[in-house]
This record gives sequence, structure tokens and C-alpha cells, in this order.
Amino acid sequence: MTPAQAAEERTIEDETVYDILVDRFFNKEVQNDYDVDTRDANAFNGGDFAGLLENLEHVEKLGFTMLSIGPIFATDSYDGREVSDYSLLERHFGTAEELKAVIEEAHDRGIRIIVDVPTQKLSADHLWIQEYPEWATENEDGTFALNTENPDVQKALIEAFREFINTYNVDGLRLQDTDELAPEFINVFADSLKEVRPLYILSDSPLSEEAAIDLDATVLPEAEEVLREAYRTADTDTAALIDLMERSEGQLIRIDSLESSRFTAGVLESTMYPPTRWKLVFAQLLSMPGIPVVQYGSEIAVTGSGPPESHDILNLRVDEELINYIGDWTSLRNESEALRTGELEVLAADDGWFVYKRSNEEESWIIAINNTTDTQHLTIPGEVIGNSQEMRGLFESDIVRQNDEGDYQITLNRELAEAYTVMEERGLNSWYFVALALVFVLFVLFLWLVWRRGKRPAQQ
Repeated sequence: MTPAQAAEERTIEDETVYDILVDRFFNKEVQNDYDVDTRDANAFNGGDFAGLLENLEHVEKLGFTMLSIGPIFATDSYDGREVSDYSLLERHFGTAEELKAVIEEAHDRGIRIIVDVPTQKLSADHLWIQEYPEWATENEDGTFALNTENPDVQKALIEAFREFINTYNVDGLRLQDTDELAPEFINVFADSLKEVRPLYILSDSPLSEEAAIDLDATVLPEAEEVLREAYRTADTDTAALIDLMERSEGQLIRIDSLESSRFTAGVLESTMYPPTRWKLVFAQLLSMPGIPVVQYGSEIAVTGSGPPESHDILNLRVDEELINYIGDWTSLRNESEALRTGELEVLAADDGWFVYKRSNEEESWIIAINNTTDTQHLTIPGEVIGNSQEMRGLFESDIVRQNDEGDYQITLNRELAEAYTVMEERGLNSWYFVALALVFVLFVLFLWLVWRRGKRPAQQ
């Protein structure tokens, strides 16, 4: 079992996160469809825990090791942000027993579960807002933001989520709107919950080093913008990718988010073909340093300029080419410690032609991404790969061996990505050819014997 599959040995850097909203994933049970309206993008559309349970195989097939199921508490909004009671689950999503079944089945499949913690857009009907108005300030849209500098608010939130993690065996919590929270609260909250049992505490926003000291990971600033600009079209400047990769280790990196426009929207504005663009950016995201976070629907190139348009119900009846492609890359990452936490060495970065090495003491990979409109070539010095090695491409089935000058020459067609694993040169399999020759000789001997046997009656 690999490190990314062995839950007891996994760290946050071994994870890949698949981000969903329960209401927009899959609807199975009709009895919890209270005032559901699939024609209204701002209304509840019917997704529930039962639908999630039935389709965990989809997440497993994609290869993600962690499933973020968003806020799931009693709420006035389909996205779960307008919480009305932290002690209750949203009735549209299902029951406590159904949520526990989701968690248990996910764990059986090697998938961890995290839940979002919204605090800055509470419903006006929340008990705390009604009983303790001094705990919050009203937002322009009529929701309320808790003042996390208030000790009473801190105590109430910690008690509420201690109860939650004691009731449900989730693997982590992600604080929403973390950049609006008091830094001292973030650390006290994380420490207090980790005293109950080990779990991840993440942030959905970039934070100062002081504010994030007790968190497991925060979002890397500018990652979305850099990745979008680099891959929404071809022949783009790759210089910003180098800086991004040098800072991304241990950070949450994502192409888009549930609060932003979809990557596909930018691709369509550039009049490019979304599946090709997604393949290239997934190759980048899943092979670079950092913790990948992928929004639901990316595997079918969902579009949208922002919520709620970008929060379509997931369509699982689609062509699976991109789904399988993502699964291939996550499989490589899950099985390779070098791709998750290995050293990084950039070998080429030239207007869309991007090649880099990920390695540790046990293994080496060469990742080549040709985001250009032409076939690209690169000569890699022998000292980078080592002598008497060969590079085997796992997607285009290319094999590269050391040439007479001691170098390795790779060639990659336009708009393709390749992962080369470096191994000792196998050369020609002499035993294979010996066996092949022996089979041929035996076959000829068999034909001769048949001919001889058929000739005897004629002579007689």
C-alpha cells in the first residue's frame, strides 16, 4: 500500500482534494426535496448524502484522496454558507445516519472527508444572532458576520465543533473566509479541536504566517491567476509558473474555486477547446509541489462566470476520456512520493514549453508539458538523468535512451503532456528473442513432421 493510500501514514501533502457542494452533486432521495427547484440556480436543487454515498465510486475513480463536502449545517442557502444552526444538519441533505454512512464508506475506499466551517454569512434566524446580537455585525445582504475577536464567540464555536467532531468521524475542517477571522481565534480553534483527536484544519484563504501557525495548509495566493493565464490558451509566458512552483510546497493549489468563475469560462473566452486545456493544466496541477484542490465538475469541463451559474448539478452521464485522464495522473501522484514531496528542478520554460524534474533518492520523473502550437524538442544533459538510464513516457508510450553524446533527447507534439519515469536501461530482451526463435523452430519442425506423416500413405 502506497503512502497516499495508507491512511495511518498520510500527511496533508499526500492528499488531493475534490471539492463539492452536497446540493449540487447528486439527488437520490425525494423525501428530503423540500421546495426543490432545479430551474432556479439560487434554490436548493436536491443533492443529498444518499446521492453522494451512491456515487463515491466516481470520486474514487478520479483518484482523489480527500473529499470536501462543503458546509452541511442547517442553512438558508443551497451552498450552506448562511448557517441557521451549527447543531443540526441541513434537512435537504439528509439525516445523521446517512452522513455517517457516507463517512464510513469513504473511509473504506481510502477517501478522507472534510467539512467547511462558515462564520461570516450567518442567517438572521441563527439562535446566536437572535440571543446575542453583540456577537455579530450585519452584512449588506442581511446576513451576519461573527466577531471572532469576542471570547464568547470563540468559546461557542469551539464547543459547537467539538460536539460535531465527536459525533461525526470527519477527517478535517476547513475554515471559510479565513482572512476575515481574528488570527488568535484561528489558532485557538485549531489547537482546541486537535486536542479532541487528530484532524486537518485548513484555510480557504491566504493567511499571514502568524495566523496560519497551527493550520495544516492554506491557499497559495495568486495560484489560480497564474495557472489560468498559463493554460487558458497556447504559447503563453511560463515565467510565472516557475515562481509559483518554487512557493507552492505545502500549500493548497487550485485552478478555480467554488466562489470564482470556472477555468472553462476563460478557455471559451479564448476560443480554445476545453478538454485539451484541462488536460494540460491537470498535468501541471497534479505533478507540481503542493496540495491540489479540484472543484467538482472540472472533470466534465463545467463552465460558469461565478455562483450560482458555476454550481450546476453534476452530470455523471458523460464521455469519460477526461475522467480517465485525471485518474491516470492522480494514480501516478498517489503512488509516487517524488511527485508529491520530491525536489524540483526546472529544465525548460519557453513560452508554453515547460519541462521539469521531480525526484528523491528512490525515483525520478521528468514532466514535459507542450502548451504550444508546434512540436517541441529538448536535449537533457546526461548528468540530469544519469548514465545508462532510460526515460519511459507513460501517456504517449515514448522511450528515450542516452545518445552517443551522453544526452537524452525528448520530443513532444503540440498540446500534449508527458510523464517520463527514469529507470535503468533495459535494452533488448535477449531471452525474449531466444524464446521467439525456439517457438519458430518448433513450429517448422511440427510442419515437417505433419508433411512426413502425410507422405507415407501416398508412398505405400
